[in-house]
Amino acid sequence: MSKNRALNIPDRSESYWLDSVEFPTFPSLEENCETDVVIIGGGISGIMTAYLLAIEGYRVTLVEARRLLSGTTGFTTAKLTSQHGLIYDYLLQNEGSKTANSYYEANEAAISYVKNIITEKGIDCDFSEEKAYVFAEDEKQQEKVKEEAEAYRKIGIDGGFIDNIPLDVHNLGAVVMNHQAQFNPVKFLKPLVEEIVAKGGRVFENTRVDDIESNKRPVAVTREGRRVEGDYLVVCSHYPFYDKEGFYYARLSPNRSYSIAAETDKEYPGGMYVNAGQPAHSLRSIQLEGKELVLAGGYGHYVGHKQNTEESYNQLYQFVNQTFGVKKVPYRWSAQDPATLDQIPYIGRYSTEMENVFVATGYRKWGMSSGILAGQLLTNLISGRGSKYEETFSPLRPIKEPGMKKLTKESFHLGKMFAEDKAEKPAGQFTDLQIDEGKVINYNEQRAGAYRDEQGDFHVVDTTCTHMGCQTHWNNAERTWDCPCHGSRFSYNGDVVEGPATKPLKKMRE
Repeated sequence: MSKNRALNIPDRSESYWLDSVEFPTFPSLEENCETDVVIIGGGISGIMTAYLLAIEGYRVTLVEARRLLSGTTGFTTAKLTSQHGLIYDYLLQNEGSKTANSYYEANEAAISYVKNIITEKGIDCDFSEEKAYVFAEDEKQQEKVKEEAEAYRKIGIDGGFIDNIPLDVHNLGAVVMNHQAQFNPVKFLKPLVEEIVAKGGRVFENTRVDDIESNKRPVAVTREGRRVEGDYLVVCSHYPFYDKEGFYYARLSPNRSYSIAAETDKEYPGGMYVNAGQPAHSLRSIQLEGKELVLAGGYGHYVGHKQNTEESYNQLYQFVNQTFGVKKVPYRWSAQDPATLDQIPYIGRYSTEMENVFVATGYRKWGMSSGILAGQLLTNLISGRGSKYEETFSPLRPIKEPGMKKLTKESFHLGKMFAEDKAEKPAGQFTDLQIDEGKVINYNEQRAGAYRDEQGDFHVVDTTCTHMGCQTHWNNAERTWDCPCHGSRFSYNGDVVEGPATKPLKKMRE
């Protein structure tokens, strides 16, 4: 019996959000087409951008490599908040009051929009207004939390420092932000997708875009060679797959995090929580069949940098069990999100050379408000109205000293890891594998990745990432090969699960 079964944790990941709604399906693209706006990526950013443009009368074509919401949006913790950790003191210190105020106002405007559209359309998406807390666990964190509370005061944020939180955990106070919210993003987005289609928009699933041609009218080119041409093109693929302009691979750091939904002995006290230190803990509640469950997240790491990813689920279980007492865990899942060099998302024009191409990425695990914000900002830019938030989130903004230091440090680390992986000489053979085990092996004198599935069949792939040639590492929790350089992920048989890679790993044994 596996450790997960002993702890009553599912052995396979399944998203509560995706399981809670029967979402419509769409065909793959089979022929060339022309449109006003091409949108690549079927998560919250792509759907919101398509929806807002469609209701303004634009012809939109939304293209998704797999199923809609199969990326980070379907595997989020779904906190709809402007409290993104201890961000505001950082912004005041490093970016100035104008940027800090703009960041807060833009996120609050996104949250207000969601509230309004839910009321207007009568969307039942488990929306509830909640207080959001970042709590301190030691004196050093307490000082940081108090500095964040002072930033709230300077910016005019509704909230501040409190001595204790409703949650029964050791804490030395917290910074609270009032009038925040949580919801079910899949339930929220489903009627918006239906309205996109009702207004003439086209949606294509299982259609992977491999390339962009930046002509007078940009063109998205699919793996099968189909072409989607538009006046504008928007890349909402989570991590930009197109590297010929913008150099996003050097300006983003992909991180994975883990979640479990647990039925508990103790009643949940309400509110949304994150701690100020590491390892990270995130808490909120969800409703399942009339019962309130605790949704806990955390124990994240850079993609491809943790050997035993299954351990993160076990650590999360132990935290929830210690805090609430766990009866059972019906769902577990994981997700990843890239962070920018200065902690502010890139939303706007893709590069100076591509005037009609736009991008939205770098949400740093706060994608719900950021994704709504992206749809609003991109719609305003495409329509020509402009936005007072354009400068704050522009991907073309200069990166200041703290961000450049981060770039230098991470570039050195990745270079060191790249060299070590290339020099590695694995010794094992694929025949040594146990059922449901994967690892790096020696296969015909080459480094290879092997997995033995539950039927006993072997799957052997070249572990070289097809994005930029880094060596992928085995993720035993999700049964994937993950790239530690830029976050690409591949299934055990080599298929692309997550970009920026667009091509599968080479199969070495059929």
